[in-house]
Amino acid sequence: MIDNSKIIEIPRITDPRGNLAVIENNTLPYDLKRVYYLYDVPSDAYRGGHSHKKCMEFLVALSGSFEVVLDDGTSKKRVTLNKPNKGLLIPTGIWRELENFSSGAVCLVLASEEYEEADYIREYEVFIASINS
Repeated sequence: MIDNSKIIEIPRITDPRGNLAVIENNTLPYDLKRVYYLYDVPSDAYRGGHSHKKCMEFLVALSGSFEVVLDDGTSKKRVTLNKPNKGLLIPTGIWRELENFSSGAVCLVLASEEYEEADYIREYEVFIASINS
């Protein structure tokens, strides 16, 4: 399951005036239903700490950097995001924690579902039990 998470390069247009990154059509394997972003996260804080039952997410470091720790209950993988033209696709059923935010880091999240509290698994023990059931 953890191997289903992957870095996706965002198509970009390079120009002497700057770069333009474009997410449209088939860049992601789902239709966008929710967009949000994290910013002003203290460097010693962490975000995430949950899994989703049906929502997939695509995380992009628009500015600065941060690390994403992915956990499928069997193995863990740490991914550093620090380029605005590359993002991390996180499928359902993966526990994620975001940490080590640099100063000025902005994490953009493109989600496949609108917010629904029932979609979240917020306790790690419940997440592990859901995998083993």
